[in-house]
Formats: sequence, structure tokens, C-alpha cells
Amino acid sequence: MTIEQLKYPIGTFSVPQSITAEAISDWISDIQEFPKTMVSLVENLSAKELNIPYRPEGWNIKQVVHHCADSHMNAIIRFKLALTENCPTIKPYTESAWARLVDGTNDDIKPSLDMLSGIHKRWGQVLKELSPEDLKREYIHPEH
Repeated sequence: MTIEQLKYPIGTFSVPQSITAEAISDWISDIQEFPKTMVSLVENLSAKELNIPYRPEGWNIKQVVHHCADSHMNAIIRFKLALTENCPTIKPYTESAWARLVDGTNDDIKPSLDMLSGIHKRWGQVLKELSPEDLKREYIHPEH
């Protein structure tokens, strides 16, 4: 297996030619189900297993869990900014630096799993109520 396959086990994102209502519904469902999927993957891992890197030179499993909480927290904030402001500029963050902080290296992943559950519940509520106009809203990412 190549490092790219290990980095992106389901492949990199490619923008679909057209976005259908069915695709949007599927994506919302994926977002709503994510916390349950994450819990099912990590709930029975020992502290030793949580410290295993998921790929060479990659984060360990607990860092990935903590990163998901950080990343998804930022994602919902960016999403809500785009829904409530006119093309806001969002703030990027250095994911690798966040992953090295004490809360990103802690063996106790429960707070991050709890965050994911709450974030995704609220995110799903917002997503289910989007109008066609909402789906056209944008934000500016200063790095892209």
C-alpha cells in the first residue's frame, strides 16, 4: 500500500459534475452518522492501541479522534458563518500544532467523542433546513 493510499484510504475528494438532492441527503446522513461510526471503531481500543500510528509518520489513533473533534468544530463554525454573514473570511488553523497540544495527545478520547456527538447532532439540524439559496452561500479561506 502506498503512503497516499494510507493517507486517503477512501481516496481524495473530487467535486461531482452535478449535485443532486439525493446526494445532499446522503451527505447529511453521513454527517449525522459519523459519531456513531467513530465510536464503533474506537470504543474497545486500549490506551496502548490508541497510541498506534494509523500510518508511517502519521498521527496515532487518539490524535485522529481528537483531530476530528477539532476539525468538525471548526467546520460547523465556518458553515454557520457562511449562513449568517456575507462571504466571511474564515480563520485557518495549524492542524498539526493542535494535534500536539495536551488535549490532542490525551489518552482519554471520551471528551472528543462527546464533542463529535453534540456537534454532529446540531450540524445535522442546520443541514436539514437548508434552502437552495443557503446552498449557494460561500466563505473565503485565505489559504485557497
